[in-house]
Amino acid sequence: MKVLKFPLTKITICFIIGILTAYFWQPSLLLINSALATVLLTFTVSYFLSRKKKQFINLFTINTYVISFLIGSLTLLFHTESLQKTNYTNCKKAFEKPQNITLCLREKLKGNDYNDRYIALISKIDNQHYSGRIIINIQKDSLPNSLIIGNIIQLKTTLQNNSSPKNPNQFDYSKYLNDKQIYAQVYAAKSEISINKRIRKDIWYYTAKLHTRIVNNLTQNHFNPNEMNVALALILGQRQEISPDIVQDYQFSGATHILSVSGLHVGFIMLFIAFILKPIGNTPKGSFIKLITILTSLIIFAIISGLSPCVLRSVVMFSFLAIGNHLRRNGNTYHTLLVSILLILLFEPYFLLDIGFQLSYLALFFILWLQPILKSLWNPKNKITANIWNVLTVSFAAQIGTLPLCLYYFHQFPGLFFVTNIIIIPILSFIMVVGIIVMILAIFNIAPQFLVKILEKSIYLLNKVIHFVASFDSFVIRDISFNTYYLFAFYLWITFTIVWIKKPNYLKLTAVLSSVIILQLSFLLTKKEVQSQQEIIVYNIKKKTSISERNGKNVTLFYNNDPLKKISKNNVLNSYLIGNFSLLKKETKIRNTLYFNNKKIFIIDSSGIYLENVQPDILLLIQSPKINLNRLLKSIHPKIVIADASNSYSIQKYWKMTCVKQKIPFHSISEKGFYKLSN
Repeated sequence: MKVLKFPLTKITICFIIGILTAYFWQPSLLLINSALATVLLTFTVSYFLSRKKKQFINLFTINTYVISFLIGSLTLLFHTESLQKTNYTNCKKAFEKPQNITLCLREKLKGNDYNDRYIALISKIDNQHYSGRIIINIQKDSLPNSLIIGNIIQLKTTLQNNSSPKNPNQFDYSKYLNDKQIYAQVYAAKSEISINKRIRKDIWYYTAKLHTRIVNNLTQNHFNPNEMNVALALILGQRQEISPDIVQDYQFSGATHILSVSGLHVGFIMLFIAFILKPIGNTPKGSFIKLITILTSLIIFAIISGLSPCVLRSVVMFSFLAIGNHLRRNGNTYHTLLVSILLILLFEPYFLLDIGFQLSYLALFFILWLQPILKSLWNPKNKITANIWNVLTVSFAAQIGTLPLCLYYFHQFPGLFFVTNIIIIPILSFIMVVGIIVMILAIFNIAPQFLVKILEKSIYLLNKVIHFVASFDSFVIRDISFNTYYLFAFYLWITFTIVWIKKPNYLKLTAVLSSVIILQLSFLLTKKEVQSQQEIIVYNIKKKTSISERNGKNVTLFYNNDPLKKISKNNVLNSYLIGNFSLLKKETKIRNTLYFNNKKIFIIDSSGIYLENVQPDILLLIQSPKINLNRLLKSIHPKIVIADASNSYSIQKYWKMTCVKQKIPFHSISEKGFYKLSN
């Protein structure tokens, strides 16, 4: 594999490993700086020695890779805002009691039924300068929302840490926000905030103003709201207002990627600009004019779209591809790709943990690497057939490259992605061209009615096609269990297989067969781990009681009064089953006593009935039983008391105080999340 022979490839890989090491290990800055200073010294010595004696070249090479690794670690630590002294996470009192906080609205997020949500930048806490990104939730009321990006607001509130998942194997929203350097949230009503007359007029303010101007102009032209929200997602990356039904259709049809501005959209823009500039000759001067025009267009598009991370990385990626094309270095496209990765991660190392970043670069890499092989399998003479074949091979290459990662993150596979891509790419190409023209004209309030209607009808057609494809529900394979072992084993097998196909030999075939063995080992290891596990989970489901007992891959569900079908389709339980490679084998009503690993779990429900001589290890209280807990604890002496989310909040407060007095641990599931008892 030639790309691995590039020195830049090895440097980039070491840099990425350095980022990941710092992320999971979290070493001190002093340690990394000391190591870097030492390695820089040996690097300098080895450089001069290697110029005189060739045997020192290997030492120089090793030092280069170690420096790249350490710079990767240092880059991540420098960009971890919680390590900075001025970050609000170091203001402990702000998390304990209400403080006067001054912040500036930076970005509007998708709201919910109760709150408008924004990302804001903290500037002061009780007149002391602090910094950092935070989410502010502002309660909705009957008054129109007068807040805009750039507003400086003041409020007295307590910072709340991002809450961890309250049920097993659920999406960790807290970790997701932490990776975006957002460590807390605040909640407030409009009456509780004071808006400063001064507005921070930075680039975020002006891009938000552009968006508002575009939306207002399109609304005046009677653009249907559903189609307009999709248009804003396709062209500007603004997904906040898209209805859940439309998002679900795009997911099931395998077209979710087009709702997020990514490499596909930026690639369309670059190809469109290149097509317009085609009459300009390929002379050095003409090529330079094309390059400047493409780069300028991409920068303008990034600004109009709000400088979102997904747009920025796509613009940087394609800017480097444009520069590589200008320099006539088409053979070194991999170099261009690696440089863009290195540059992006140097300025934003946390992008490496972003799913969009991973999928974008994997898709592009496999298109460059695998698509030429697939395309060479058949050379149709008919132009239309050739174009369809080209779309198919590009789609298949991208899908092969991203499939393991998609299964790992989303646990489903849209079987009709081929059909979707063949149909939507021509429509999407037209929408992107017309949409960009409409958006630019809308900025100046001169978007003609007929052009707006053309865009609206095109998106209506796209939504109908997507809905039709998504209606074939049986082609969407859901609930696929996929872990880290599978992820690495599948990528190893895919990589070695492609390397062998490109240029077969005995050594490469050995590598393919070895990767198959590793793949099988990953299956066996997973199966062994699953079979050796036993555990009981008490779930956090509001006003409901749900307990599961797992023995290997078989799960028994205990419920209170809910219908079996309703419980079995619960998303909480489903996430648990998928995450643990398990099957729901039995559903039964909750008994008063459960046994697990020689431990007795005694359950008291709303009836409040119990036996005084039970003597359990664990006492589980459900459905707000009317009991004298103080007397009960003295009678049965449990080692821990658990209250699930079916109990009222007020009664749990009383139980907690009672347990503190009796010096017995108390676990409130609605507060702390699910309770797990394992072997």
